[in-house]
Amino acid sequence: MGAGIVRDLLSERAIVDIGTVRVCDSAADRIERLAAELADPRIEPLVLDVTDPTALGRTLRGADLCINAVPTLAGHQMMLFEAALGARVPYLDLGGLGIYTVRQLAEHERFVAAGVTAVIGAGSDPGMSNILCRSVADQLDQIERINLYWACELVGEENPVLCPPYSIATVLAEYAYPSTQFLDGRHVQCPPQTGRETLELPQPWGRCEFMYTPHSEPLTVPLAAGIRDKGIREFTWKLHLPHREHEAWLGLVKAGFGDFDDPLRIDGVEVKPVRFLEALLRRNMERNRARMPSQDTHEIHFALGRGRKSGAPATARCEVIVAPDPMYHGYVDAGTSMNASIAAQLLLDSPRRAGVFAPESYFDTRRYLRELERRHFKVHLETRHE
Repeated sequence: MGAGIVRDLLSERAIVDIGTVRVCDSAADRIERLAAELADPRIEPLVLDVTDPTALGRTLRGADLCINAVPTLAGHQMMLFEAALGARVPYLDLGGLGIYTVRQLAEHERFVAAGVTAVIGAGSDPGMSNILCRSVADQLDQIERINLYWACELVGEENPVLCPPYSIATVLAEYAYPSTQFLDGRHVQCPPQTGRETLELPQPWGRCEFMYTPHSEPLTVPLAAGIRDKGIREFTWKLHLPHREHEAWLGLVKAGFGDFDDPLRIDGVEVKPVRFLEALLRRNMERNRARMPSQDTHEIHFALGRGRKSGAPATARCEVIVAPDPMYHGYVDAGTSMNASIAAQLLLDSPRRAGVFAPESYFDTRRYLRELERRHFKVHLETRHE
């Protein structure tokens, strides 16, 4: 995702004039591959151990913005967040799962006092998804509920190899961890894989079964100014992964991989299940690369709002479709990377507001949606009176 963010920042789609992108990673070979591929003199490679506070502080010194693309479940989120505050550098991260969201928002006044801006959860989901919710909320005078969905489908010959759509730990957590949803006007913890709902979507998605998963949007959107005060009583987030892969992830959780971070002792050696699974899937993909067919990824993100407009019952829908496009060549996940780049550049290109914000409380939604369209995302917003 971080490599994709760099791609978009340095592309012809740039919103701001970017002089240097300091690309940091713990592995020099990853940075070198990206720098060689992009061949852009604005890339400043730097091998960095983010757990070294001295090196981290030195790296942040003089930066206009810190973009944290370190996986959330690696456990470094709060340390990087605090390092940006200490260096008085604006901060942005990809969030995910909502593990640190409440803790980060609780530091709002400290960031205000320091005059530092932080926008958290600014990838695709969360991130763009929050913008869809704000767009829906802005269409309604009163809000009963907003329901947020994401579905992904693969088109092409079935792949005999399981390929994770993103971080393996994140996928396992989505299937194995309880989630927090906003129901009947309050936050409620829901068991894993509950909230099952089947919707008929256009092709290639078709009939999709959605379920609750842990995410940050329910923790922020229903409490946001301009949404909370419109009377919202329900906000939910639901996920659908490709039909053929869904059963595989369910099976892995049934096999015990849901406890992915709890070490196993095998022949006197401790191994975390997630590290074993990562290594196994990586080896399987490498060994069977010749058997892996070409597949096209199709995503649909949509928020459905119900309430009242001009005194009458109304519904609002904001939808973004991400279909295969030559622009996305070289990206692992164009949606997440491009959205993080959009958020970063809009933050840099607008007057700053100090504090800690979720995307729905910080960005101008119309400008944000225009940037999506510039990247060939298909955006549709409509309101209907009932």
